[in-house]
Amino acid sequence: MAIIIAGIVIFVGYMVIHPRVPVISVVGAYLPHFNYDGAGVLVTQVNIVVRSRNDNRKAHARFSNFNIELFFDGNRIAVLSTATPYEVKKNSSVDFNYEYTSDPIPLNPVQMNHVDESLKKDEVSFELKGGVRAQWRVGVLGSVKFLCHLNCQLQFHPSNGSYITRRCSSRSK
Repeated sequence: MAIIIAGIVIFVGYMVIHPRVPVISVVGAYLPHFNYDGAGVLVTQVNIVVRSRNDNRKAHARFSNFNIELFFDGNRIAVLSTATPYEVKKNSSVDFNYEYTSDPIPLNPVQMNHVDESLKKDEVSFELKGGVRAQWRVGVLGSVKFLCHLNCQLQFHPSNGSYITRRCSSRSK
């Protein structure tokens, strides 16, 4: 009998709250600097706007352990993170603007060829991998924890720095 009552309480709670999983996504990016010299050294600057979104109308979301890594052709060039946990109010979002200038990146011959081809096509790709822990608390029902993962490619036109918009989100496809 207790199991049936607990099931009914959980079902009613679910129907009232309509929970949605918090989401992180890239909402904008810019490549102001992509410099490659003949000696095989690359220096780049990238700006990325990451949005943490909470579509729940009845629960605040708390995000922690935000850690996303930016890679170029297998080389990790940046770690985007937040030092402290942060909250996102009901049915709202918070944007973080990350600006990063790399140290000089020595490239091997294969990577140098890849950069040459990318520059000829005027399309350069970076990989963004990582995630954040999200949690929302619902009154006496307790809290629910999620892991939001990003694993996507960011593509740019190095000639003008523009971002080629593509879906980059932790939301399920």
